[in-house]
Amino acid sequence: MGGRLRAWWTRRSLRLRLTAAAALVITVGLVGAAVVLVAWLRTSLTGSLDQAAWQRAQAVAEVVDSGRLTATLPSVGERDIAVQVVDGTGTVRSGSHNLQGRPRVFTFPATAASDDDPHARSLQDLPLGGNTTWRAVAVPAGSRNDPMTVYAAVPAKDVDTSLAQLTGGLAIGVPLVVTALTSVAWLLTGRALRPVEVLRAQTAEITGSDLSRRLDVPPSADALGRLATTLNDLLARLETSTQKQSRFIADAAHELRSPLSSLRTQLEVAARHPDSADWRTLTPALMEDSERLSRLVDDLVRLARLDAHPRLRERTVDLDEIVFAEVRRARRHTPLTIDQHAVSAARVRGDTDALARVVRNLLDNAIRYATRRIDVSLGVHDGTAQLVIADDGPGIPGPDRQRVFDRFTRLDDARARDTGGVGLGLAIVRDIVTAHHGSTHIEDNAPGARLVVRLPADGNGGP
Repeated sequence: MGGRLRAWWTRRSLRLRLTAAAALVITVGLVGAAVVLVAWLRTSLTGSLDQAAWQRAQAVAEVVDSGRLTATLPSVGERDIAVQVVDGTGTVRSGSHNLQGRPRVFTFPATAASDDDPHARSLQDLPLGGNTTWRAVAVPAGSRNDPMTVYAAVPAKDVDTSLAQLTGGLAIGVPLVVTALTSVAWLLTGRALRPVEVLRAQTAEITGSDLSRRLDVPPSADALGRLATTLNDLLARLETSTQKQSRFIADAAHELRSPLSSLRTQLEVAARHPDSADWRTLTPALMEDSERLSRLVDDLVRLARLDAHPRLRERTVDLDEIVFAEVRRARRHTPLTIDQHAVSAARVRGDTDALARVVRNLLDNAIRYATRRIDVSLGVHDGTAQLVIADDGPGIPGPDRQRVFDRFTRLDDARARDTGGVGLGLAIVRDIVTAHHGSTHIEDNAPGARLVVRLPADGNGGP
């Protein structure tokens, strides 16, 4: 039952829920204030009655002590006050006009009293007519040989009537005030949420094909203004991501078109002229285009996985062993000199396969552009493992040293195609290194370029 009620409540509109919450708070506050007011007023009025009864009893006690007590106590303008003077035997010695000739009415003993605490009691069975509650006090008087007790009682009818009228007024007024304040809360909540509805409507109009639109930011620097600013920042990031994705798809399609067109053209020529086709000459060209296409697809798959932020299989890795293994592989495919004497022990936390791809791509990039030699170095400095692969090629101009890490970036397009590059190798390097909390940059090697990778060392490796 509770779960269904919560589900129903959460499906209501925000305006309704806020107004209902405000109504509940207002109701609780007003009802609590009304209860406190009635209780305080009852205490205050009852205290006034007790004081009046005690003061009258004290005045009569002074008369008793002075020996001027008469059978009927004189009226002092307080006709409703009932007074009796009773001696130690229970005989009524005197009384007020409204109790004249009546037997003893009060029977409770006298107690020490004061202005602050008259020790009054509530009585309902006084033989004075009506069903009225009385507040009565008892004050000792007389001498030791003739002790007496003075009783004084004041009717609480006026107090009860006043409290009943107040309670009735509050019973009518509180719901009216709650209704009025709830209506005001409903209007104010709707006005406060109006900018949110405007933002929602503007957001609903933005489509995936038009991410350049932005939301109107309210002039007030409040939560709504910050929300609109945050949403605009999100739209800007989505627009940038969508543009990058569109460029990536276009570049990938363009790169795939070239080897596919070459393969299709060569196969169509061979199919039209099967008798004259020289397969011994054609096969290497087909294999070259196939290998290029395979490398491109592999790079695209790896970039897609990196964009999906996969969880790396992190463990302690001997980076120097990966470097040695990749250098051995590279030497089998190039006549260039690859010097690895500057490689020393370095341990990092990371994914072995991903780090091997970093070293492989850096070596492949160096092999494409080196003239005679490639120098590989690795070491740990100040808690950072630094891998450097330097070549003696043409180098990379300073303004382009960041751009080469972008996808499908080639400084010399024709030359890159001749060497089999598509501009994804360094982009994969950067993404993998970034996923390992590292950094990449390019330095001048005079001549050539130095590609530097820095990764956090594991702490147990290094010299």
